[in-house]
Amino acid sequence: MEIVIVVLALLIVVVLVAGWYVQRWIRMRRGGGVSVALRWRPDHPRASWHLGLGRYEGDKFVWYRVWSLRAGPDRVFQRESMQIADRRDPSGSEAYAVPDGSTVLRCESAAQEAIEIAMGPGALTGFLSWLESAPPGRRLPRAS
Repeated sequence: MEIVIVVLALLIVVVLVAGWYVQRWIRMRRGGGVSVALRWRPDHPRASWHLGLGRYEGDKFVWYRVWSLRAGPDRVFQRESMQIADRRDPSGSEAYAVPDGSTVLRCESAAQEAIEIAMGPGALTGFLSWLESAPPGRRLPRAS
C-alpha cells in the first residue's frame, strides 16, 4: 500500500511539472519570437550551446531557454549595451547544436559577460535591424 502512495505522489509531481512546462511554452510562443542558440562564457573550454526562443521587448532582447521551468526569461540583454565584436559560421560539431543555417555573433557588453548568439538568416536580419535601430537622439555603435 505504501508503494502505491509513493507512486501516485510521484505521478502527481510529474503531471504538475509537465503542466507547468506546457503553460510556459504556450506563453513563450504566443508572444512571437525566433529560434536562437546562446552560449555564455564562450572562451571557457566547457561552454556549450543552449537552444531557446528570443523575443524583442522594446530596448530588451529576452531569451527563454527551451528546457527551463523559469516563469520569466532566462537572460535579458539591453540594446544600448550590446555590441557585436565578431561574426562567423559555426565550426565543427557546433553546427549540430545551433539552428540550421546559423551565423554566430559574439556580443560584448560593458555591463555583462561576453556571449555568442547563433541564429538563422531571417532571425539574423531582424536582430541586426533591432540592434542598430534606436530612438531619435540616441546613438548606438553600428552592429554589422
